Amino acid sequence: MAEQRGDLEERILAKDQHTKEIDLVNRDPRRINEDVVKVDFEDVIAEPAGTFSFDGVWKASYTTFTVSKYWCYRLLSAALGVPLAVLWGFLFALISFCHIWAVVPCIKSYLIEIQCVGRIYSLCIHTFCDPLFEALARVCGGIKVSLRKEP
Repeated sequence: MAEQRGDLEERILAKDQHTKEIDLVNRDPRRINEDVVKVDFEDVIAEPAGTFSFDGVWKASYTTFTVSKYWCYRLLSAALGVPLAVLWGFLFALISFCHIWAVVPCIKSYLIEIQCVGRIYSLCIHTFCDPLFEALARVCGGIKVSLRKEP
């Protein structure tokens, strides 16, 4: 019974992989944009000590900045979010397609061919170069160098 339940859960998880529930509270669980887009009023506008505007202007500026940033982002994401999601989905699908159907097969083909060429190259080296270098080693192996100091 437990095995059937586990199998059923695996099938449900596999089926729901593309339609899984998304977290509407934590929208950046992998912290992709943690250091990029955290821009608050204090990060952009600051008055140094001794140079202050009216308190009402400061409060109105803070409210205007915060609300305009919030609503501009919401309007832009409402207008462009879905078309850009389609564009990025298409782009990453294209990259995946090229990688799966072109890049990896080309690399595998190259590795198979280079393995064959490598064996032929190794055979040629061992057949022609090894005897030549062994003969040169025997000729040069008899050379003796002696150093002496002359008065």
